Amino acid sequence: MIAASAAVLLFGPTAAVASADPAADTGALPADLVAAVQRDLKISADEYLNRADVAQQVAAFATNAQRQFPQVFGGAWLDEAGRAVVALAQGPGADEARQAAESAGFEVRNVAKSEAALRGEKSAFERWLDGQPAVIANLVRGVVIDTVNNSIAVRVDQVGLPMPSFIDPSRVIVMAPPIAGEQAPMPQATEIAEADGQLAAGDGYASVAGDVSLRCSLGFNGTDRNGNVVNISAGHCNPDIPSAGTGNAAGVYEVARGDRLGAQLGSFAKSVLGNQDYSIIRIDDQAAGRFANNTVRAGGAAPIAIEGVASPVVGAPVCKSGSRTGFSCGVVNAIDQTVQVGDRELTQSFSATICALPGDSGGPLVSGRMALGISSASSVADYPVCEIPNLIGALTGNVPQLFAQPVSVVLSDNPGLRVRTG
Repeated sequence: MIAASAAVLLFGPTAAVASADPAADTGALPADLVAAVQRDLKISADEYLNRADVAQQVAAFATNAQRQFPQVFGGAWLDEAGRAVVALAQGPGADEARQAAESAGFEVRNVAKSEAALRGEKSAFERWLDGQPAVIANLVRGVVIDTVNNSIAVRVDQVGLPMPSFIDPSRVIVMAPPIAGEQAPMPQATEIAEADGQLAAGDGYASVAGDVSLRCSLGFNGTDRNGNVVNISAGHCNPDIPSAGTGNAAGVYEVARGDRLGAQLGSFAKSVLGNQDYSIIRIDDQAAGRFANNTVRAGGAAPIAIEGVASPVVGAPVCKSGSRTGFSCGVVNAIDQTVQVGDRELTQSFSATICALPGDSGGPLVSGRMALGISSASSVADYPVCEIPNLIGALTGNVPQLFAQPVSVVLSDNPGLRVRTG
C-alpha cells in the first residue's frame, strides 16, 4: 500500500540534458536502471553518477557551512545542469563563506535571507497555524523551506486562505487532499514457493495481520545493533503497528507466483507511523541468508550494489525501485519538509519528481549508488499506470511527486542499525 497526496512540482529544478562531461564508471549499473535514467532524466548514466556525487559534495559543504556561517548560509542545491549552487546572504562571515564555496568549485548566489532566517519563518508559520481555527488549519497540507526561491512555500487545499505577511503569495500552492491507497488481499498459496533465492530492495512482499494483508516493497537490507538481519521498509506497510516487536507482530511473507502468499520471511520488529514512516523487519533465521546482500533491483533483474548512505539535496538525481512499477527516476525537489498525509503529519521528509503506485511503498530510493530514502507517499497513487500522470505532467507541469522517508533519519533514530554496503 502507498498513501497518496496530490501535489504539483513546487520546489527546485527539473531534470535537463547533461552539460558536464561523463566522469564515472557505470559498469555496475543494471541495464533497466540505465534505461530509467535516460528515459526520465534525459541524461546519461555517467552524468547520473556524476551529479549524485556532486550532490553529496555540496551536502557535506552545507553541513559545515550551517555550523561555520550560520548568519549567512542560505542553502545549497544542484541547478538544472547539475552544477552545485551555494546561496549566501549578507552578514558576518560572508566573504569567508564565499571564498570557501568558490574554492570548492561551487557557484555562489546572493540571496536576501539565510537558511537560519528561513527556518525561523517556517517555525513562525507553524506557530501561526497552531493558532488558527480548524476550518483554516485543516486546509493547509504542508510547509517547506524553498531554498531555490529563498522563501517558505505552503501547500493548501484551496485558494484564498489567509496567510501571515511574511509568506509570499506566489509560494502558496494549491493541491488536492491526500487519497489513501488500497489494501491488497493475498490468497494463501497451495504450495509454498521454493525459498532459496536472494531477496533485494525493490522486491515485493506481503504483510499479514489476521484477515488484513498489504502489498509493499522491500527496502534496504541491513543489520540491527545486535547483528540480527533486518530490512528497512515503510511504517504504513505494517497492518498492525501496535503489535510490532511482540510475539503477535504482523508477519512478512514472500509473494509467490500468481500473487499468492509464499514463505514467511520475518515479522515487524519496529514500526513508526506519524511524523516518520518506517519499519524495521526482523528476518527469520531460516531466511537470513537470502537478505545477506547490499543490492537494489527491479523485477528480479540485475541489481545495483549500495555503497553507502546519502543525504537528500535539492536538484540531486534520484531513482526509486518498487515491485509495482520498477525503476523510475527524477530529481529531489524539497527536503526537510512537513506534509500532511491523511490524518498524520510527515516531517523531515523529502520529495522527488517520481511516479509511484500502490505496491511500491517501502521500496528504496537511491542517488547514484547510495541509499537515500524509503517510499512513503505518492501524489498519483490513484492512477492505474504511471504513463497517465507522466503524460499529464509533461503537458501541464504538474509532475508526479514521491514523498520519502530519509534513510539517514532512520539510522539516527536507531543507534547500531546499519544498511548493508558490502
